[in-house]
Amino acid sequence: MAEIEIYTSAWCPYCAAAKRLLDAKGVAYREIEAPAGSPARAEATRRSGGRTTVPQVFVDGAPLGGYDDIARLDRAGELDRLLGLTRTVARG
Repeated sequence: MAEIEIYTSAWCPYCAAAKRLLDAKGVAYREIEAPAGSPARAEATRRSGGRTTVPQVFVDGAPLGGYDDIARLDRAGELDRLLGLTRTVARG
């Protein structure tokens, strides 16, 4: 399974929504508190290519974006694959 990290901030409804989506997928993730002005927020901004908002979701080090981005990936059927949830069906 993929390594998933999510930078969040308290009282952030989009952060809560992103965590609910990941929880619904049944994946483990590391939550990193990143309030405005903190070193963690600066790290999230650097790693995401300049995005200054939270949440910021990373899978195996690659930035996926925020809640709207992962929800869009989920609707397109791509999020499971990125999270390492896609199972290969054996054909014989």
